[in-house]
Amino acid sequence: MSASTTPGPGPRLSDGLDLSRRTALVTGAAGGIGRACTLRLATAGARVRAVDLDAEGLTDLVAAASGLPGPVEAHPLDLTDLDAAERAAAGVDILVNNAGLQLVRPIEDFPPEVFSRVLTVMLEAPFRLVRGALPHMYAQGWGRIVNVSSVHGLRASPYKSAYVAAKHGLEGLSKVAALEGAAHGVTSNCVNPGYVRTPLVERQIADQAEAHGISPERVVAEVMLADTAVKRLVEPEEVAEAVAYLCGPHTSFVTGASLSMDGGWTAH
Repeated sequence: MSASTTPGPGPRLSDGLDLSRRTALVTGAAGGIGRACTLRLATAGARVRAVDLDAEGLTDLVAAASGLPGPVEAHPLDLTDLDAAERAAAGVDILVNNAGLQLVRPIEDFPPEVFSRVLTVMLEAPFRLVRGALPHMYAQGWGRIVNVSSVHGLRASPYKSAYVAAKHGLEGLSKVAALEGAAHGVTSNCVNPGYVRTPLVERQIADQAEAHGISPERVVAEVMLADTAVKRLVEPEEVAEAVAYLCGPHTSFVTGASLSMDGGWTAH
């Protein structure tokens, strides 16, 4: 891998974030951004329901979280079971919609069944999770919804029709939840990272190399980081820190927003 992917300095954790009386749910929790978010919220004292299809990954996550102030509970779940997803969100104070999947193909070659699955997991499931979480949030007059979107929720790229469509839809859903939840003390925001150092992105590098007919190193330098001013991948812990910030007590007036972490991509 090229030097442009070397990790930057690790982020500092915000001091004083206390979520010890809160219950959070994080989807896609077994790896990448979801794992980092789970550990960050548990470090702040939250009881975290870790939701993922990967039961083995959840077991590893629970072990990694041992000794943190907040407990982490494994909830193996296929988010295409939409009724189960809605039930899983009942009673949570914080909802982090993070789960995602990706396939890089031209539209004419994109399998319709994969397009449908991407939209189900990345847009319809978040709607059902929000729907399941809101009654409790409204009843107590407090709630935090954080949708892990992407720079692709704000910009399009070729060969990613399903992912871009799902993220753009998630942006709209987040804003509607913000408008409806404002009177009930519930905020809803998106975090929009560029390319994050996760297994999902590592797989994308190979897919993009095939789609463009170039080497993986050129994919990173010439495709993924071409429009960014900061020439490195984002670290999952950096995204998790932004998520935690939006869950804290000083962000009650931040709602309906999209927090870009794209290295300057959208500054163009």
